[in-house]
Amino acid sequence: MKKKSKLIPSMIKDERLIEQRRQQIIEGAVRLFVKKGFYKTTTREIAKECGLSIGTMYEYIQTKEDVLYLVCEYIHSELEKRLLKVMNEEDSGIESLLKSLKKLFCAMDEMRSLVLLIYQETKSLPRDKMKYVLSKEEEITNLFVRILEKGMKDGTIQIDASSINLMAHNIMVIGQMWTFRHWALGREYDLEEFTKRQMSLLLGQFTAGGEWNAGDPT
Repeated sequence: MKKKSKLIPSMIKDERLIEQRRQQIIEGAVRLFVKKGFYKTTTREIAKECGLSIGTMYEYIQTKEDVLYLVCEYIHSELEKRLLKVMNEEDSGIESLLKSLKKLFCAMDEMRSLVLLIYQETKSLPRDKMKYVLSKEEEITNLFVRILEKGMKDGTIQIDASSINLMAHNIMVIGQMWTFRHWALGREYDLEEFTKRQMSLLLGQFTAGGEWNAGDPT
């Protein structure tokens, strides 16, 4: 909240109330942005959708771009929260990777319209807010960096240290593929089959024989 408060000043001093009202604004804005897009949605429509007067809403944000920023930050935070939920310090690197990949593909399916929204509309953000949104994307990618490093150290993942960052980005792109290419992939695969095949391709790169049984327990 401190970072968000710094980027988006509020006339209200009660941090709990700011969080509550901004969550209302986010939920209303998401429904409208997904349906109409950012440019075609007015701030008055957002206020009505989230059950606030236009005057009250402007106590918590200053511009429509502020609302888009809050939406983007919420989407990234939700994805990060889902991934962190399945990460366990006691798991080996390969176990963490298996769980995180499954959760990534599942989240990309459930949040497909929201992820598309980020990539379609972030160009409308001011530079400082766009920089922060992109940094959130990098934070999520770094979760996979840490998993790969852990697996390399405990011997459950075979990967050159110089390739870890690149592979983490590859994992994120492959996860997002279900979002951006669903119009084509969805005709051939359901989410379960897509997940099995992609995990087999990815994890085969980290095993001694270069193969991974997609039916292995996760």
